[in-house]
Amino acid sequence: MTLLVAIVAADPVRRLGLAALVARAGHQVLESHGVADVVLADDVAVCSDGPPVVALGAAEAGQAGLLPCDATAAQFDAAIRSVAAGLIVRAADPRRPGFRAIGDEEAPLLTPREIDLAAIGDGLSNKAVARQLGISLHIVKFHVEALLRKLGASSRTEAVHKGLKQGLIEL
Repeated sequence: MTLLVAIVAADPVRRLGLAALVARAGHQVLESHGVADVVLADDVAVCSDGPPVVALGAAEAGQAGLLPCDATAAQFDAAIRSVAAGLIVRAADPRRPGFRAIGDEEAPLLTPREIDLAAIGDGLSNKAVARQLGISLHIVKFHVEALLRKLGASSRTEAVHKGLKQGLIEL
């Protein structure tokens, strides 16, 4: 789907570079953002009354999209398409733990349900966790066992300790 994208940049050379990236992604570049589907703003404040804005290198100001200046062409394209579809786009915060490459200290890949079980770090029993998550006690027991196995822990306390150390859970 071809989108109409207006590019606003203080630096004309940067604007030309962004226009080339946007055009290569199959979108039409516009001079004015009056009829645009999306506005791509490079370190420039743009009124949010018009089409959704993908801001590059800007501070959080309620934009539909926010990417770092060094985002890749694929990230630009994905952000433009996403905000045009009504989604909010934010680049991953490098300070926040998430999926990471496996290195010397291998962190296991946990399922969403196993991540939900971080409630065991609050000292809750299986029954209390089941009530809190709205699932059966058997499901909690199954996932706690899987979590213990993946972390190489022999107790819930050891699992919490390892999860905190590896940044898998926060208290």
